Amino acid sequence: MLLPAPGRSVSLSPPVTNQCAAKLLPPAPAGAAGSRRGSPPFRCSALRVRLFVLPELLGLPMDRGAMLTAALLCCWSCTVCVVTAIRRTDLFPFGDLNGDLILPEGDDETSRALTLPRPFYFFDSPFSQLYVATNGIVSAQDLPMEKQYVDDGLPTDFPVVAPFLADIDTSGGRGNIYYRLTETPSVLNRFAQEVHRGFPDAKFTPTHAVVATWENVAAYEEQARATGATNKVNTFQTVIGYDETDSYVLFLYPEDGLNFFGTRPKESYNVEIEFPARVGFSRGEVSFFIISKTDGPFYSVAQDENSVKRLSQVGNTGVPGVWLFHTGKRFSFQEIIPASIGGLLAVPPTAGYGLYLDTTTPEYEFDDYNFEPESQEEVDAAGSPDSPNTRSEDSDRQLSYNREDVPLTLEPVERQYAPPGFPLTVPEGRTQRVEEQQPQVVDVYPPLRNPPPSGGHVVSVDEEDVDFDTGVIQYTTENKETCARFQQQCSQNAFCSDYATGFCCHCRPGFYGNGRHCLPDGAPQRVSGKVSGTVTVGSTPVELNNIDLHAYIVVGDGRAYTAISEVPEPVGWAMMSVSPVGELFGWLFALELPNSQAGFKITGAEFSRHAEVVFSPGNQRLSITQTGRGLDEHNHLSVDTVINGNVPFVPPGAEVTMKPFKETYQYYPSVATSSSVREFSVGLPEKASESYTFHLKQNITYRDCRHGNQAATPETLQINMERVFVMYVKEERILRYAITNKISPVGDSSEVELLNPCYAGNHDCDTTAQCIPLEGQAFRCQCATGYRGDGQNCYDIDECAEGLSSCGDYSQCLNLPGTHRCQCQSGFELGYESRTCVDIDECMSSPCHISAICVNAQASFQCQCLPGFYGDGFNCSPQADRLRSQCEQHRDSLQSGGQPSVGAYIPQCDSDGQYRPRQCHGSTGHCWCVDSRGQEKPETRTPPGTAPLACDSLDKPERPKTQCERHRDRIQTSSPDGFPLAGAYVPQCDENGQYRQLQCHSSTGYCWCVDSLGEERPGTRTPPGTPPTDCDKPERPKTHCEHHRDSVQTSSDGFPPPGAYIPQCDQNGLYLPEQCHGSTGHCWCVNSSGQERAGTRTGPGSSRVDCRTDEPERPKTHCEHHRDSVQTTSPDGLPLVGAYVPQCDENGLYVPEQCHGSTGYCWCVDSRGQERAGTRTGPGSPSVDCRTERPKTHCEHHRDGVQTTGPDGLPLLGVYVPQCDENGLYISQQCHGSTGHCWCVDDRGQELPETRTAPGAPHVDCSRTEEPERSKTHCEHHRDSVQTTSPDGLTLLGVYVPQCDENGLYVPQQCHGSTGYCWCVDSRGQERAGTRTGPGLPHVDCRTEEPERRKTHCEHHRDSVQTSSDGFPPPGAYIPQCDQNGLYLPEQCHGSTGHCWCVNSSGQERAGTRTGPGSPRVDCRTDEPERPKTHCEHHRDSVQTSSDGFPPPGAYIPQCDQNGLYLPEQCHGSTGHCWCVNSSGQERAGTRTGPGSPRVDCRTDQPERPKTPCEHHKERVQASGSREYPVAGAYVPQCDADGQYIPLQCHSSTGYCWCVNEDGQERAGTRTPPGAQPRDCVKPVAPKTPCEEQRDRAQASIQERYPVAGVFVPRCDAQGQFVPQQCHGSTGHCWCVDSSGQERAGTRTAPGASPVDCRKPAPTNRAESVCERWRASLIEHYGGNPDPQQYLPQCEPDGEFSPVQCYGESTYCWCVDQEGREVDGTRSHDAVKPACLPSVAPPIVRPITRPDVTPPAKTAVTLLYAQGQKIGALPLNGSRLDAERSKTLLTLHGSIVVGIAYDCKENKVYWTDLSARTINRASMASGAEPETLINTNLVSPEGLALDAKRRLMFWVDSNTDVIESASLDGSRRRTLFDSDLVNPRAIVVVSSTGSLYWTDWNREAPKIETSTVDGQGRRVVVSDGVGLPNALTYDLSSGQICWGDAGTKRLECISPNGSGRRVINSDLNYPFSMVYHSNHFYFSDWRRDGVIAVDKVSSKFTDEYLPEQRSHLYGITIATTHCLPGSL
Repeated sequence: MLLPAPGRSVSLSPPVTNQCAAKLLPPAPAGAAGSRRGSPPFRCSALRVRLFVLPELLGLPMDRGAMLTAALLCCWSCTVCVVTAIRRTDLFPFGDLNGDLILPEGDDETSRALTLPRPFYFFDSPFSQLYVATNGIVSAQDLPMEKQYVDDGLPTDFPVVAPFLADIDTSGGRGNIYYRLTETPSVLNRFAQEVHRGFPDAKFTPTHAVVATWENVAAYEEQARATGATNKVNTFQTVIGYDETDSYVLFLYPEDGLNFFGTRPKESYNVEIEFPARVGFSRGEVSFFIISKTDGPFYSVAQDENSVKRLSQVGNTGVPGVWLFHTGKRFSFQEIIPASIGGLLAVPPTAGYGLYLDTTTPEYEFDDYNFEPESQEEVDAAGSPDSPNTRSEDSDRQLSYNREDVPLTLEPVERQYAPPGFPLTVPEGRTQRVEEQQPQVVDVYPPLRNPPPSGGHVVSVDEEDVDFDTGVIQYTTENKETCARFQQQCSQNAFCSDYATGFCCHCRPGFYGNGRHCLPDGAPQRVSGKVSGTVTVGSTPVELNNIDLHAYIVVGDGRAYTAISEVPEPVGWAMMSVSPVGELFGWLFALELPNSQAGFKITGAEFSRHAEVVFSPGNQRLSITQTGRGLDEHNHLSVDTVINGNVPFVPPGAEVTMKPFKETYQYYPSVATSSSVREFSVGLPEKASESYTFHLKQNITYRDCRHGNQAATPETLQINMERVFVMYVKEERILRYAITNKISPVGDSSEVELLNPCYAGNHDCDTTAQCIPLEGQAFRCQCATGYRGDGQNCYDIDECAEGLSSCGDYSQCLNLPGTHRCQCQSGFELGYESRTCVDIDECMSSPCHISAICVNAQASFQCQCLPGFYGDGFNCSPQADRLRSQCEQHRDSLQSGGQPSVGAYIPQCDSDGQYRPRQCHGSTGHCWCVDSRGQEKPETRTPPGTAPLACDSLDKPERPKTQCERHRDRIQTSSPDGFPLAGAYVPQCDENGQYRQLQCHSSTGYCWCVDSLGEERPGTRTPPGTPPTDCDKPERPKTHCEHHRDSVQTSSDGFPPPGAYIPQCDQNGLYLPEQCHGSTGHCWCVNSSGQERAGTRTGPGSSRVDCRTDEPERPKTHCEHHRDSVQTTSPDGLPLVGAYVPQCDENGLYVPEQCHGSTGYCWCVDSRGQERAGTRTGPGSPSVDCRTERPKTHCEHHRDGVQTTGPDGLPLLGVYVPQCDENGLYISQQCHGSTGHCWCVDDRGQELPETRTAPGAPHVDCSRTEEPERSKTHCEHHRDSVQTTSPDGLTLLGVYVPQCDENGLYVPQQCHGSTGYCWCVDSRGQERAGTRTGPGLPHVDCRTEEPERRKTHCEHHRDSVQTSSDGFPPPGAYIPQCDQNGLYLPEQCHGSTGHCWCVNSSGQERAGTRTGPGSPRVDCRTDEPERPKTHCEHHRDSVQTSSDGFPPPGAYIPQCDQNGLYLPEQCHGSTGHCWCVNSSGQERAGTRTGPGSPRVDCRTDQPERPKTPCEHHKERVQASGSREYPVAGAYVPQCDADGQYIPLQCHSSTGYCWCVNEDGQERAGTRTPPGAQPRDCVKPVAPKTPCEEQRDRAQASIQERYPVAGVFVPRCDAQGQFVPQQCHGSTGHCWCVDSSGQERAGTRTAPGASPVDCRKPAPTNRAESVCERWRASLIEHYGGNPDPQQYLPQCEPDGEFSPVQCYGESTYCWCVDQEGREVDGTRSHDAVKPACLPSVAPPIVRPITRPDVTPPAKTAVTLLYAQGQKIGALPLNGSRLDAERSKTLLTLHGSIVVGIAYDCKENKVYWTDLSARTINRASMASGAEPETLINTNLVSPEGLALDAKRRLMFWVDSNTDVIESASLDGSRRRTLFDSDLVNPRAIVVVSSTGSLYWTDWNREAPKIETSTVDGQGRRVVVSDGVGLPNALTYDLSSGQICWGDAGTKRLECISPNGSGRRVINSDLNYPFSMVYHSNHFYFSDWRRDGVIAVDKVSSKFTDEYLPEQRSHLYGITIATTHCLPGSL
């Protein structure tokens, strides 16, 4: 806190106004007095404070206190504001009531993709989808498994918004995660308020928002710790808002929201460790321009427990718990920008630097800054604006006022804009017209800290000092060019100097170039352009037609990257050799060594380069012309390239290697030339490389300035292209060149480069900084012009926001990276000096009509017709006698005497007198669009200076006017002259024509709320001067009655149709019990649904029924259900417009005649509402008399059949006669006239169970018994699918609709309503052959019996059991039950056992449905899990679900049977054609018949295909029983329509189910018992492994494919590999097998004997391959049980690498070559694995590359690392990793190099080979070859250490668990330890002390041990808190042993005696091996697949190296030119 000087008091009193609150609170909206809706809560208290302090107690410097005093004086001199944290209720609304989706419970769940309506910009990349994850993050990509990121810090490999990244688990109901995408105005408005408070200058209006909320979520707890699980839960929220160009993100943490601050890693290995949550943002991996990928920018808010705890206590918006960030922009946005609103809790962040390229990571650190003034005078001085600022000695460490780049403000810097006005002076009596102008652009850079005087710096030269006679051209002072005349030719970042012969332009300090074009020092540059021409490859010419070229140059180190896109493949490969295309940019922006300059300083941006390339051999010639066309509006160099000629053929897939070279440039006036010969090689993987050369000649012409006495350009300079990389990406068709360039005087520049890192290009300056060399190796990083920072981290300066731009009046400032742009406003253009914007005189172009005059105005002009003419000035016609239009009357009424009133708006009319679509106000400059009546169109008004809308494009076909618009227009045209009456209330309508909720009377000032009909809402009217009522308060949802009423009142024209009935609703929106028709006078009672109650309708004048009495409502009839279902089919519960609504009579029955209210068609229906054939009539046609005799119903047939059974025609005595109602339906209660029994029946007359009563007993109320509704029949399904095929519920014209009877069966005679054809159908609706008749022809009598249908499968099955040998079913046999159609009843029961079960349509038992006798049965009517759709069903559904979701009219729809198979006979419903098809639905030739023609019998005419194995199998089983049905209890295989085995097979008797392959063989592990859920057999099956194939073959005989007794069946593990130990189930013998399943000799044991330990290796006939050894090693490393996401090499049966390799069970896969090396560009994250060619090639494919040593570049220290089949060399430059000079030291095909060590005495490298099981060495001399030292009794040699002093080497074997030693030549081998080791890994030796250290990553008890080098004094150094100690090294400087732990993620050190333990870094990924050198730790990392550097002092990551070939790195060591101290 602020403390005063000794003996002084400071009185802080509240001022009159609360200034602090004014700065913290957003402005309240107009009219909302005191409202803070949508803003977080604040509490302010007025305090009077008096403080006395002794400064000596604080010990702080005086000036620090003075500085804070100045900073806090404003806030402390006003009311002190105490801002409270937000509460949960202050979060944005969330939960399912707000439309949120809920993430499923779990530990690692990811939401389905939220598809965004428009892209969301994150950094500067657009994303169209977002995913919400359990672990506290939102990502723009689908997430990987959590183990790949949840325990790691930022950055991540994928885009992340992380409000709380931690291992969260919602399993077991522990919290919920909600998310939604919303456009709700209340959410968007609140978000906009938050942004405008945090970024006051932001022009941001969000269009969409994503709200994600984690409510009461818990941390993940291991199962072993479940008993000790905490109850701590967290609640937090993030909101992402964005518009077309920008995105912002809010993090919200309520005051009780964070109760845990980190989570334990899943692989903690019994170590008590907790990782704090990570909060921030990460862009994810990005392409490193051309060559590879690297981490993108990231931003960290909190990464330690302290800062996480404070998330809810502080914020960057002035409100604790609320954090706001600017996270994205469409153009060039690389850094997250936090809000910084002042207040007592706002803390400025300290900037941290992300490790990787272009990465800047500000991290908030909540430090307490205590300042103290030493005297009151200094307090006053600091607070005075006139007092000078002072800096203390440690001001660099503290926040300072002096530094311009780090301002200290607790309030945001005041940013004021004065938008230029647009005064428009219009001559009296004239109108104006504003025309759109194209914006003019001015490019400028920010002014320097001490800029030269405005207007340019002009230097005058005394003519007496200059000799005018140059010997070339004679000049005179009269005609010379001067700065005064031609200064505009200079760059705006240059000054102009006059000389005797002319002027020259010179770039200002901080810029470079030729003066005409200047670029900022140190900033990276971009180039864009087009490539064209014709390139001939061989004899094939290929045209390049303006394809894109882009280049990016890192000026600070001379790297130039060029990419040419859309290059056709043939020429793409060949042009890899044409690197000179990209070399131009390397020369222009090369890294300058002393006494040299890059090309751009000479040429600027305008030049022409002509180059000729001649290739040898082949003599192909190619010309290259590149033209620099200046700088574009983004200050990017624009270069066009033309290429013509021939190039050598390069085979596809080849690699082109360009050798580094040096080239000398000769410089002459206006031209530079060079000539050089280059070498390159072309290599294919299977062929030797071929060498080529080309000769390059080039000249570069440019415009120079020779007037001045500039320092002369050197005559020669040398370009050194150190690295040239070329590549063609076939898939993307992109050609890439990457070149590293340095320019220097001619000669050897290597010594110069060693002088300073600036010249070597290995400095650590930011890419937007300039490296300035100092003495020796020292240098300084200085941010480029337009950037700010310390040089290592540079940030773009927003010149527009900071007021540093030079934009003048009438221009707009647009910020760009490193610069800004001034854009002239509409109506202005660049002035003569190209720096200011001046008005365009549009009249100069004569835009007006010949009969009009033009008057120029500022930013606009006017055209006015001359007297005697009329028009708009652009079209003028002679005056005529036509009537004036409304526009003209309107215009003329405002012009008194031809002169308009001052400031009045005068409408503009066109030549026809109509309103011009765009109207502008001549005084204010506002413009807007109008309709044909001159009414302003909503949201079209634009302010002055902005481009008006194109109103012509807005003229869409106008929708009918709404009620509000009609209401408004009646008022607006109610006066005689067509204008509103003065004082009249004019309703306000929104853009959709609906009444605005708040209506105000402009004359009286009264305001009120209205409903959707414009009716005033009671109690909402407010008088003028008072705040209006909040009309946004949510109204209750409309009721059914209100929807019904409003739908009638807002019909197509906005008014109710004349004579329409309008329902009446009460105040609660319910139907009034009594309804009346306003036109007819009829009244009736309705129920609560608005349905008329039968018998209550009265005519006009009649006495009404009392509707208040409640009648017991009868159950709805079928007609009423039908009617109501149509009336409530739309989302708002109202009838769909144009839908057919059935008409029911007062009893709820169908009215016999039905009519469609929209189409006018009428037809007759039966009692079930089914249309009666032949009764449909069109609109206007006479209707059919529907009262004519209808066909008898089922009840009537039944009744009449009984009544006429006696001889006298009367009912037989005692016979039951059914009773039918007037419609022929069964009366629900039936009674027997003779017996007196009564019972209830269904609509089929079937007695309902338990309803029969004896005579005299009370009857059951049959109206209350409702049987479960039967499922729809085939006919009803068929009919309904057709009847609901159009969007409005109408039958599509021309579509055939089947007719069903009251039982849902097909009516025997079917007719097509459109064509008039009729035909007979069978019970399945199939047309009976020969029955079709045309329209008007007599119909066939369909009641005649059709030939009896063939028996169904069920009937055959049933009859086969019931008709056994003796004609009776066998005792105890199961007899299937079939329905009347011969189909299996859904429930089947065994008559003898009492078991029941459900079956499918094939009679197969449904798994899990069998119940025992007496047990409750399963409801078999419920739908069983659907089988996959068949081909027929897919075909059918694709037609029925076309683009509009319905079949096209007249389309053919395939017919499928109940099993989804094609019916043998197919017919077209519209045309009547029929034909036969095969099982695939293909038409059989010669079977098509026309309508009415006899049909082909499709059941017999098809040649029968041969039976399949499944059908043979099934036939054999069925043949074993009688009549082709199986013996009871036998398993019968199920085959599909094509005779193939159905994937899921079930045993109908036992209930077991299992999956089978295509041969019917059971798939292992898929069998499920009865009642269990069967497996999903449709899931794709991975290709079988050799073990699985052998097992499956063994399980079946060759002929019968059934298991054979006594056959050996191999056992396979979960991955399908052979289990190491195999046993014979019958004999009991056991033996060991290798990875191919081959028995290992000598391992077989007899039954009962102890089996051999198969984990120990044994000699085999074939040595294990590299793939197999690697796989075994990793399995061991993973503890024998790798996780699903961990990588294991996949090997072929012969041990070679499988061509496709994947991470575990994921789809993250890639292709490899024969050696297991990844093939570039084949990695895939998709669900589809990449298609890879087999890598196994025939023997002797190519000679193995000889493993020669290629020594690294001469450097003092080199890191050597092992990477699979090679050893790499990575030089160190100081402590930095010199990636540019990295190379492969030794390539070892077929090896797996793990351990690595270096002998500094003999300059040799040693390594262990896991594949060959050897220890080897090689001299690090050029051409040296490896030698093997030890090759016996090694299994898994890993860690290796070398004692150069004692000439010994030590290694560990992780398989045999031993530590051994030997001399350096392999002799004197001995075992040091072979006990108490489980998984030894790393080993190091300390020569100076003779000590040995090693790690053992035993997962049960990991430890680090030590002993002497001779094996004495073994002891444990550390075992507590150790997880997976992979990496080990020794710190000679501290004498401590240090290790990297992949379990705890820590790098720790400890003294050998166990003391002094400390953590260096706690955020490692997966370290494997480590070495220490020069205060840095370097370790190989398996997560990053690279080398990471950590500074021991700062504990921070300082560097990273990722090899181009990404795979695991193993051992790492240091190689030096001499032995380091302590190594001997």
